[in-house]
Amino acid sequence: MADDLLSQLKTMTTVVADTGDLEAIRRFEPTDATTNPSLILQAAQQEARRARLAEIARHATDIDDALDAVAVEIGSEVSALIPGYVSTEVSARLSFETDATLARARSLIERYGRHGVGPERILIKVAATWEGIRAARILEREGIHTNLTLLFSFAQARACADAGVTLVSPFVGRILDWHKAHAPDADFSGDHDPGVQSVRRIYEHFKGHGYDTIVMGASFRNAGEIIALAGCDRLTISPKLLEELAETRGPLERRLTPLDAETRAPEPQDEAEFRWEMNEDAMATEKLAEGIRKFMADQRKLEALLGELRKG
Repeated sequence: MADDLLSQLKTMTTVVADTGDLEAIRRFEPTDATTNPSLILQAAQQEARRARLAEIARHATDIDDALDAVAVEIGSEVSALIPGYVSTEVSARLSFETDATLARARSLIERYGRHGVGPERILIKVAATWEGIRAARILEREGIHTNLTLLFSFAQARACADAGVTLVSPFVGRILDWHKAHAPDADFSGDHDPGVQSVRRIYEHFKGHGYDTIVMGASFRNAGEIIALAGCDRLTISPKLLEELAETRGPLERRLTPLDAETRAPEPQDEAEFRWEMNEDAMATEKLAEGIRKFMADQRKLEALLGELRKG
């Protein structure tokens, strides 16, 4: 009998846990993991962790200080359980501010250092706006690794690769959501999934041009999307889908390989071209803006919680 799909996937793709749940990380043994306000909110529902978050919040100088202190606290715990990267998010409120993003990223790295976690273990997660990508270019040259998130377009992917970012996170499921809303009767199964197609195009472009930037598919709606991207550099997967893959047996075919990519000379992209291509891509423009708003909605909930804990 064939091994479970998760075990097979791990032989061809680095599996990342899309969760701040330490028990889920222990169970599924991913290589990398991520933290963000929504995941921290989930963790805060645990009584034991809530007490610790309250202690951190009370000692913080302000809400921003509390947010980063909590993120680094949980990220440091996660780092002890995995061999690879922990992604930690810069506030979505700074998505259009290059200098502020730089300052916050450097501060996060300093905080991790005080917890004994070196910069080689951390990915600073930044929204893939033009300003975010500019900040990432500078951070990478300072030796700070970056994860460019909320990536929905080929224009964003090209700009990130040109900037030398460590990793990009194309949002497979959210791309599918947009297309299903605009064409509800279309067949988006398997290879017809526009989110899957987007990741494949980015993967082939990066490999064909010799970019070192890691492609990490994210935001999956079903296991079929994951199966269709087997062989991608990394895939970040929720505990629910990790469990489904772990409980399903059968052969898993590698679908992405660098050998399939066509090698060509890279084509640099300037800001005007980036902004024009984003303007022409309604899906990417809408989902990027929506994604930033959703990130901020979760962050405001976390800010409210930490504000209550600071008073308590």
